[in-house]
Amino acid sequence: MAKDTDGRRPSEIDQHVGARVRMRRKLIGVSQEQLADSLALTFQQVQKYERGENRISASKLYRIAALLKTDVTYFFDGLPDPVEAAPPGGPGAAADRTVQAFLQTAEGLQLAQLFPRIAPSRVRRQIVDLVRVMAEDA
Repeated sequence: MAKDTDGRRPSEIDQHVGARVRMRRKLIGVSQEQLADSLALTFQQVQKYERGENRISASKLYRIAALLKTDVTYFFDGLPDPVEAAPPGGPGAAADRTVQAFLQTAEGLQLAQLFPRIAPSRVRRQIVDLVRVMAEDA
């Protein structure tokens, strides 16, 4: 299992990269089985990659980028610039985790794709209000 520096939990960076693999795979309609077959892996290994439980080697990530038709840097989008040395758990990390968790669900991904197509901003605000009320009642 890919561990954070404390050795007990998956690294936030590995989780982020895995979440981006999952998001890209789902965006272009590739199943875990298809990706696994192309990489000569089991779909369970792809699941572990996507959850950040196992680290993805540089060569494997390069191959995944080619299979998912994207640049390798795509998987690191949203992480702080390492030159600036901002820690992954710093300000904004909670919001990033919330967005990533939302986009990791099938419904979240569908909503993210469809929501911007709703033209009147008034209707989008009404949808947000409806979801807020439903979440408060839950």
